[in-house]
Amino acid sequence: MTDSFRRSGEYPQGDDHGSAYPEQQSHPSSVNPEWPPPPAYDPAAPVHVEPGTTVWPGSGHGGGGGNGGHGADPYAGYPDPDPVGSTAAFATTAPGHPEPRAAATAKRRAKGPFALLAAVAIVAAAIGGGTAYAFQELTGNDTVASSSTSSTSVVPTSQRGTVSGVAKAVSPSIVEISATSNAGSSTGSGVIITTGGEIVTNNHVISGASEIKVQLNDGKSYTAKTVGTDSKKDLALIKLENAPSGLKPATLGDSDGIQVGDQVVAIGSPEGLTGTVTSGIVSALDRDVTVSTDESQGQQQQQGGGSGQWPFEFGGRQFNGDTGSSTTTYKALQTDASLNPGNSGGALIDMNGNIVGINSAMYSAASDSSSSSSSAGSVGLGFAIPINTVKSDLATLRAGGSDS
Repeated sequence: MTDSFRRSGEYPQGDDHGSAYPEQQSHPSSVNPEWPPPPAYDPAAPVHVEPGTTVWPGSGHGGGGGNGGHGADPYAGYPDPDPVGSTAAFATTAPGHPEPRAAATAKRRAKGPFALLAAVAIVAAAIGGGTAYAFQELTGNDTVASSSTSSTSVVPTSQRGTVSGVAKAVSPSIVEISATSNAGSSTGSGVIITTGGEIVTNNHVISGASEIKVQLNDGKSYTAKTVGTDSKKDLALIKLENAPSGLKPATLGDSDGIQVGDQVVAIGSPEGLTGTVTSGIVSALDRDVTVSTDESQGQQQQQGGGSGQWPFEFGGRQFNGDTGSSTTTYKALQTDASLNPGNSGGALIDMNGNIVGINSAMYSAASDSSSSSSSAGSVGLGFAIPINTVKSDLATLRAGGSDS
């Protein structure tokens, strides 16, 4: 700030003087060298440096003036500074003048700290939210829930959209199921859906079984009991006895969001090869697949009869043997991901790691009498029960199922 000096006797004293600048009022044409006139051109516009800060060009060039002097307005000839947060600097005026600009600016600045604090709070909130988002994205620490939409990702960001990423994230939730009956034994797969040890599988995998053994991804085996079965949807719910802590339930996605051409991953235990991973695409939606509801069909598979695969009907034709007289039809997802005996009850997974289907039927050329055993195996024609069908049936299965 600059200081104004007053020569002795320059300004009259007393209350009877209407102006602190009588000489200027008497001689309006005279110019006091200490008080130069304002510039003839329009002052420059304010320059905004950053939010909440304004620099006013021309500061320090005088322009003081009150009702007398250089204009009726204390900011005559210059743009009014921002009422909040202004950094303009102005020269002081002589005693007797209206409020100096510096003082006015200081008063207007009084609100600045509050505005600054508000701005800082807003910025901090934005940074805080961004930090939380960045942390989540970098760690890939998405919560694994029992039910979600297909947009939820359980795969770390760095591996999202890759088969290896899906396999690593979901494999701990897939189990191998061995069902034993008086007629023999069979192998299938299942999906852990709760930390308490509930597992979803196909009804035909455990149909007629007197004993059920479950092998987890870590190789440890546990006994399981049947909670409920629904042969009309070819679904069953079993539960581990003395389930260990630390089980990782799978995330059940939204099969209604699946489109033809979407990439998918299948995990199961074909031919007893635990944790086998294959991949492909969704080939078609809402395929009418007909399967047997006869318990004896499951026992036939346990004995090793037929092709070793669950018989089903599609397009008016029967595959993998005779379905029998008692059948049911459901809408299925068709996939070309390789499925083989033992994949039944396993998971069909989207590229975010969400379960979108339970693999239930697959065609094998070995079921044709004209085919040799060397041609047995997947030919890219598999079917899965949509996971939304499973979710809608869970309450029934927990209550004992529709077959109870």
